[in-house]
Amino acid sequence: MPSRGGRGALRAVAVGYLLALLALPLGLICWRTFANGAGPVWHALTSASARHALEVTGSVAVVAVVANTLSGVGLAVLLVRHRFPGRRLLDALVDLPLAVSPVVVGLALILVYGRTTGFGAWLAEHGVKVIFALPGMVLATVFVSLPLVLREVAPVLEEVGIEQEQAAWTLGASAAQAFRRVTLPAIRWALAYGVVLTLARALGEYGAVAVVSGRLVGKTQTATLFVEERYQNFDQPAAYAMAVALAAVAVGILLVINLLRPREGS
Repeated sequence: MPSRGGRGALRAVAVGYLLALLALPLGLICWRTFANGAGPVWHALTSASARHALEVTGSVAVVAVVANTLSGVGLAVLLVRHRFPGRRLLDALVDLPLAVSPVVVGLALILVYGRTTGFGAWLAEHGVKVIFALPGMVLATVFVSLPLVLREVAPVLEEVGIEQEQAAWTLGASAAQAFRRVTLPAIRWALAYGVVLTLARALGEYGAVAVVSGRLVGKTQTATLFVEERYQNFDQPAAYAMAVALAAVAVGILLVINLLRPREGS
């Protein structure tokens, strides 16, 4: 067991590490953002380009969250409750977005859905534009955030087991009723946390979206792309303002879900 001095040293190292890695950079950005007051920040965030970037980001994030919530819960039930050939391979493939660079994801989507490819050309002939349009940005965001709901829900499903669902079935409940009334309440906090992580990932996605969007200002520019474009054009107040807004939304959502989540054993 570590001595009191050893524990104190470990705490100091951990706090110092977090301060250097998280608190100091975020604090510096906040200080730069509000150095001239809140007026310039409000002006930057209410400009036409900033509002459009926020609208695009919101649209992409909402679709990605819905898609990955449904697929995450479905895959969690499939992997936890069923045994079938290829289960381990599927379980490993789900984590692929965590290992592959987002830039590689974007390039892969271009190879599949680009206008010069067979499938992409066929879609274009039928009036469906994927690359350099909102559908491609949604696909990229869905891909990079795919495992987050699944990896939060699956361990809880393992812990809960299937006995309560089987009891509901013997009492005449259908599979859908048993899931809605028994399983869903048991996984609700894991599901909520997975949704929050997916939302935060979708709001902050840059690499894959940058590749498939074309970075068209006023068309396919998300909030993260807005930050880069404004910074490179020496409009640092606007870049800082959007960066702080994104960070505030992500941190706020995480704080709310952690405050509402019941403590272990309660």
